Formats: sequence, structure tokens, C-alpha cells
Amino acid sequence: MASHKICLMNDSFPPIIDGVANAVLNYAENINMLGGSAAVVTPKHPEAEDERYPFPVLRYPSIDMRKRFGYMAGYPFSPELSRRLQDWGAELIHSHCPIASTAFARELRNVLKVPIVFTYHTKFDIDIARAVRGKILQDSALKMLVKNISACDEVWVVSRGAGENLRSIGYEGDYTVMENGVDLPLGRLERSRIDELIGGTTIPEGLPVFLFVGRLMWYKGIDLILKALAMLAARGQDFRMVFIGDGADSSEILQRVSELTLDGRCIFTGAICARDELRAWYSRADLFLFPSTFDTNGLVVREAAACSLASVLIEGSCAAEGVANGETGFIIKNDAAALSELLASLCQTPDTMRRVGDGAASGLYISWHDTVARAYERYGAVIEKYRRGEYPEHSGSLEDFFDFQGDIMDGLSRAGRFGKNVAADLSARTAEVHDDIKAKGEAIRIGIKGHGKAIRCAVKDGRDKLRDTRDELWSKMSRYL
Repeated sequence: MASHKICLMNDSFPPIIDGVANAVLNYAENINMLGGSAAVVTPKHPEAEDERYPFPVLRYPSIDMRKRFGYMAGYPFSPELSRRLQDWGAELIHSHCPIASTAFARELRNVLKVPIVFTYHTKFDIDIARAVRGKILQDSALKMLVKNISACDEVWVVSRGAGENLRSIGYEGDYTVMENGVDLPLGRLERSRIDELIGGTTIPEGLPVFLFVGRLMWYKGIDLILKALAMLAARGQDFRMVFIGDGADSSEILQRVSELTLDGRCIFTGAICARDELRAWYSRADLFLFPSTFDTNGLVVREAAACSLASVLIEGSCAAEGVANGETGFIIKNDAAALSELLASLCQTPDTMRRVGDGAASGLYISWHDTVARAYERYGAVIEKYRRGEYPEHSGSLEDFFDFQGDIMDGLSRAGRFGKNVAADLSARTAEVHDDIKAKGEAIRIGIKGHGKAIRCAVKDGRDKLRDTRDELWSKMSRYL
């Protein structure tokens, strides 16, 4: 197999841990094992420890957005890095994120004269809708994203569902399904090794153990899990539910657990980077719960399968692609009652969970080595095709990135001008609501019986009015964003 130098690009990389960062890490490691050379290009991170990797990690300027989004936002400009890659002799750029990474990849292509392969991992329309409030900015972000992807020489998707999602946001070109793999070895750990790795967590023997691994975000289906578990507890069934991961919605999720009185049954470990420890949890659990309709591939489903752990998945989701109900996993409707019913049944028939878990191991597992070997073979074909001039010319590089920044500034400018016009009105209406609350409170103070309940009602009424005022203002401002 020919030796190629591959530049891997992504907006996240350890110490930031997510599914795509894990994919890039495994691509880099396996490219080296296959006789090639990999270099990772990613935004700067203050806590990075890049010297521990057997391949170069090259970082470009970034803006710290961890408090808002959990990521370092890459600023795709670095002539020095371009020169380093040119000296290194990069033959192909493989981008795994359609925003800053691909914008930078397009600029690098102009300098290095090499092709770009892009992999679509994530439903970015959902991510953008969460991160950007305002239809004009959302449309502008999606337009930039699709232009970036369309400017690549070859496009890969991690599942058929990912390809359908890519089409739905406006991409019209061709794509190839190139699945992700699993870096866990096939086989469940022995109980002694499990206890050694996670023995500090006390779980009573004989109780069914359910597991979730991923970012703690509501769109992962976590609310459905919690509702189903509350129903299961109401039946009198005891269990333990382990959540591994972290995310922006973690505090709300913990609050929801308390509201449903599931505190004693739910265990939150935080993010786990050590692969042996993660493998121990997969081996300790009886069933993996992954009711996400957001994920495009469900890599964690195949990680669970590596440890003979069956998954519960939503009918029609990307994560359920290739999973046979009752043979290599369990498929349910997107409904908490359906999940609760299934869990109640399986708790009474643990042999079924073990049997389907064994089916998952034999039917779903695919190693990163096999996956990257297929991709690496394709790299060679893309490089040769590019050198023969068989890909269309792609004009422009960072112009779309600048256009998007311009749309943001224009939207904020409009919102600012609008805000000045409504500020006085908002202030007056807020003062009016406060005066109303004060008047009610004063009336109560001088002797109305049941004053505690009345005060609470007055305050709630005032808060509702303030919220309605705020929502009305935002609705008007959204026209400009």
C-alpha cells in the first residue's frame, strides 16, 4: 500500500472530547499504522498536551467559546501553519467539520495544490438552530456551511441518514457512505477487571444497570430516558442508570432527575477519557439506552456492541441503521411509555438482553482499523484523480466566511438600532409591572388574610408579565437576526 501524507482537520480535538474528535484521533493513529503519515490541524486549546501523540498536532488561532458552546472557535488564518504543511508535504486534506476547518482547508488547497475530502458527521442544522437565534443568521450559517461542503473535491457521510440530512439543508452534490469504526477491542471485560477499574461506584448486585454515553444535551433523547425510568420506578422496579458524559444541559438534567425523584437511581460520572474505564462501564451494564434522533451514526452503539451490550434505539433514527430488532438491538417508537414497557419486560428476562448483546457483537462491530483502511485506499484514488485534473475547479476560499461574519455584524447593527427605539418603552412597561407588584404587596401587608399565597400569586403574575414583555421584544428583534 502506497504511503501518503494526510492532513486531518477538525474544530475539536482532545482535550475537547466528542464523537468527531474521537474519529479524527483514530484516523490519525490508524493512518500511521497503515504505513502513511498523519498530521492533525485544529484550533488552539490552553490545556492541550499534544506532545503525547505519535503524530504532529498543529494548532491555529482560536477564540474561547467553551462557556457558551463547549468549544474553542477556530479563526482560520495562519500563514505560518500553511508553510509548515507545505514543507511537510501534505498530499490530501481531510476535513471533519464544515465551518472553520473547511474554510481553512479551502485556503490551504490554494497553497498546497492538494484535494479536500470532507466527512459529514453531525446534523449541523440542529446545532446551528441551537447556537444561532434568528432565522436570517441561521439561513446565512447554513448557506456558508453548504458552500464550504460543495467546494470540497469529495464528500463522505457516516450513514445514509446523514446523507439525507445533508441533502435537506441544500447540498446537491454526490457523496459516499464511509462509516466510522470502534477503537474498543471485541469482547466483554472480566468481572475482576471491571471491579478494578470502576469499583469505587457501589451498585447493588442483581439490579439491572442501564447506560448512556454521550454529551448531556436534551436533544440526545435524555428527557425520554428520564420519563421512562420514572414510569419504571412507579412499577416498583429498582435499577441503576449510569450517565457518562458532560454537556451544556447537564445542570437542567440533574434538576429534572431530582424532580422525578430518581436521584438514588441515577449515577453521573462526568466525561470519561480513559478507554479502559469506558470499556468497563460498557461491560458492567445490562442494556445501553440511546434514544437519540440527532446522531448521524451512533458510534457509541458500536462501542457497546464491542462489549456484547445491546442498545435500545428509536425507529427510523440514523443510530438504528442496520440494527435488527430483537437480534442485534431493540427498536422502539419515539415514546417514553414504549421505552418503559420494554425495560420492564427485559428486567424480567435478562437472558434476552444477553442474547441480543451477543448478536450486536457479531453483527454490528467494525474496527477503526478496517474503517480507516477502506478510507486510506480511497485517499490514493482521490489523490490520483486530483493530479489528473478530473475534479472541477473551485473558486474562492474564505469569502463565504467573511460573508457570514458580515451578516452577523449587519444583524447585530439592526438589532442595536431597533433596541434603542424600544428601550424606553421596555423600561416604562417594566416599571409599570413592578409598581403593580408593589401595590399588591402593600395591600396584602396591611391585613389581607392568606397573604403568603397572595404574595406568591402577585409575584408570579408580575414575572409572567415580564417574561411576556421580554418574549415580545425578542420576537421583534428576531426579524433583524
